[in-house]
Amino acid sequence: MRAERVDHPIDHDQAVDTLRRSYAAVPTGEPVRLAKRTSNLFRPRSAPRTPGLDVSGLNGVLSVDPAGRTADVQGMCTYEDLVDATLPHGLMPLVVPQLRTITLGGAVTGLGIESTSFRNGLPHESVRELDVLTGSGEIVTARPDGEHTDLFTAFPNSLGSLGYATRLRIELQPVGRYVALRNIRFTQLEALTDAIAEVTATRSWAGEPVDVMDGVMFSPGEAYLILGTFTDAADPPSDYTGQAIYYRSLRQRTRDVLTAYDYLWRWDTDWFWCSAAFGAQHPVVRRLWPARYRRSDFYHRLVRLEHRHQVAARIDRLRGQPARERVVQDVEIPLDRTADFLRWFAGAVGMNPVWLCPLRLREPSGPGSARSWPLYPLRPGQDYVNIGFWGSVPIAPGAADGDVNRTIERRVSESGGHKSLYSDAYYDRDAFDRLYGGDTWRAVKDRYDPDHRLTGLYEKAVARA
Repeated sequence: MRAERVDHPIDHDQAVDTLRRSYAAVPTGEPVRLAKRTSNLFRPRSAPRTPGLDVSGLNGVLSVDPAGRTADVQGMCTYEDLVDATLPHGLMPLVVPQLRTITLGGAVTGLGIESTSFRNGLPHESVRELDVLTGSGEIVTARPDGEHTDLFTAFPNSLGSLGYATRLRIELQPVGRYVALRNIRFTQLEALTDAIAEVTATRSWAGEPVDVMDGVMFSPGEAYLILGTFTDAADPPSDYTGQAIYYRSLRQRTRDVLTAYDYLWRWDTDWFWCSAAFGAQHPVVRRLWPARYRRSDFYHRLVRLEHRHQVAARIDRLRGQPARERVVQDVEIPLDRTADFLRWFAGAVGMNPVWLCPLRLREPSGPGSARSWPLYPLRPGQDYVNIGFWGSVPIAPGAADGDVNRTIERRVSESGGHKSLYSDAYYDRDAFDRLYGGDTWRAVKDRYDPDHRLTGLYEKAVARA
């Protein structure tokens, strides 16, 4: 029997009209911001002087087409809500970023990644078309080909500087009820990267298929590759939403099983391992900490409060401890340079654990057909590893705040890699334009936002406007 398209009762046209009216109400020359309750950005920004854009009606799933394996989704819909709409059909987005409150529009305009990225690329590569509110106040439907293909290819990593997605049509993929996992330990980084290359090429390991792949490095001598297979039949699944903590299980289990739902949000409960900074991993605190607050968005709220009030920083000063520099980054390093970069990072920065997520731009129609994305120009056919590290380091005597991040930026560029822009960036404008498609961005900006009402990409990412 053919599965029927499932439509959800949302007045999308009314929501778009509301957004356009709120955009028209922003005085010329004033910064344009979204009025959102949550954010996954780590860039401090200047305080807004005007109300944000009203996106309150743009947070849902418009329809799911189980037969065509597509969904029409509003731009402010979180992946948590999107997954809730697709999983009942045995489907999931091609890439589901690891934190619940990341929005689909945010992952497309600001990039996202997860354990299917070694075969499905980045979230924007599964977009078939999208409606964008441009800087001129118009709604434009951009597709891979046609009149607005320039906007379609420049939109990823534009961070709202070219417009805001109001609706996106994305591809979906089948998923089993469970994910059967293998946690494979490596004591040499070259052996780890060789294994990533083999899995990427064959989509299998030791005779078993691999549908998902990511990893964790605790030290250069202890790293784990996590390989998963979608299945409908499995042993009773583990539960890491209570006292047990997912990343610790990598050292304790060689095999594991999670429900598909729990797998998608396995990192969210403890914000990977960052919940330890709030005491949420202490057994006593964890029993008292309400489960509804063991979520990335709540931890992020605590971080924003610290940014605003500097309580921990004041305590450190009273204790005579040095000030700390925030080092919150995701970087893409070519696979053949990953081992060297990880060893350098362990010695020069010393933060651990770090997350490892293999990546290859998607090839939807066979080898050589991958599209390039000029504002984040990864090379088609090249294997990369996303390396995520999130925390802070003491500022050394005589050093300035930002020096560690600048050193990382230089090393990433020397390694032929790229750095995501959701957090602090320190590039000068020439280097930024060279790395992030400045010429392409300006041409598309001039076409769709001729009066430059929307904040520029450099101003957002580096100048923190």
